[in-house]
Amino acid sequence: MSRVCELTGKGPMTGNNVSHANNKTRRRFLPNLNDVTLQSEALGRAFKFRISAAALRTVDHRGGLDKFLAKAKDSDLSANALKVKKAIAKTSSTADALS
Repeated sequence: MSRVCELTGKGPMTGNNVSHANNKTRRRFLPNLNDVTLQSEALGRAFKFRISAAALRTVDHRGGLDKFLAKAKDSDLSANALKVKKAIAKTSSTADALS
């Protein structure tokens, strides 16, 4: 399982551990990933994602999964999230056509 956020594409970064004696050794900074279930209002069902804590706050700030995915870049999304985004866009376009 890769350590990459499915919604933002945020992954591990590298840096240095610096000791008191100023010795430098390489280290990894891992993203704070959590397994969450997010509800889609347009599709009326829940989806499981592995996302960072920052992405979860952003989803809440933007008003839910549907609105987050509408603004998200396709290059940042995982394959699973991209399928959900396209399904939401499809249902919203059919709803607009029926109105």
